[in-house]
Amino acid sequence: MKLSDSSEKIITHRPRQCLSDSIAYGIIKILRFFADAFFAKRYGHRAVVLETVAGVPGMVGGMLQHLKSLRRCKDDEGWIKTLLDEAENERMHLMTFIEIAQPSRFERCIIIFTQVCFFSAYFILYIFSPKTAHRIVGYLEEEAVVSYTQYLKEVDEGKIENIQAPEIAIKYWELPKDARLRELIIVVRDDEATHRDVNHAFANQLASKPKT
Repeated sequence: MKLSDSSEKIITHRPRQCLSDSIAYGIIKILRFFADAFFAKRYGHRAVVLETVAGVPGMVGGMLQHLKSLRRCKDDEGWIKTLLDEAENERMHLMTFIEIAQPSRFERCIIIFTQVCFFSAYFILYIFSPKTAHRIVGYLEEEAVVSYTQYLKEVDEGKIENIQAPEIAIKYWELPKDARLRELIIVVRDDEATHRDVNHAFANQLASKPKT
C-alpha cells in the first residue's frame, strides 16, 4: 500500500551549513546505525529507546535556559515553556510505546544506560554550544519522522498488526475511543516533525546572534 502524499511530504532534511552542523548530523547518523543494527524492524521497541533519548534535551535545555534567564534577569522569549512542553510530550510518547512494546529487562537496562550517557553528554554540550545541541535534536527528530513513517508503512502493508491504541494515548491526544495504532503513529510523527522544526529554528536563531 502506497503511503499518502502527507506521509511523503512530512519527511524533510536541513542541509548542513557549517562544521557544527556536520558534527551534529554525524552524531545522529552514528546513533541511527546502532539503532538499525540492534532493533531492525522492531519499531515498537525502537520507539521506546528513541523516546527515552528524545525526552532528555527539552528538560536539559529548559533547565539551562531557566538558569540563564535568572542570571541575566532577562525574559526567555518563551524558550523555557517550549522546551519543557517538548520534554513532557516525548515522555508521553515513551509511556505510550512502553504499553505497546513491553520492553524486556535487558532493554530496560539499555534504556537506563542510554539515558544516563545521553543526559551527561547533552548537558555538557548545551553549556558550551547550545546551537549544536539544538541542531542535534533537529537531526534526531528528522530521523524520528523517518522511523515513524517506516513504522506506519509496515502497519499499512499488514506486516505489523494495527492494534488498539493504548488508553493513555487516547486520553493524551484526545483520539477517538476506537483509535488504532495507525492513528497513534500519525499523531506521534506529527509531534516529532514539530520538535524538528522548532529545534532547527532555535539553532538558526542562536547562529544569527552576535557573539558577546
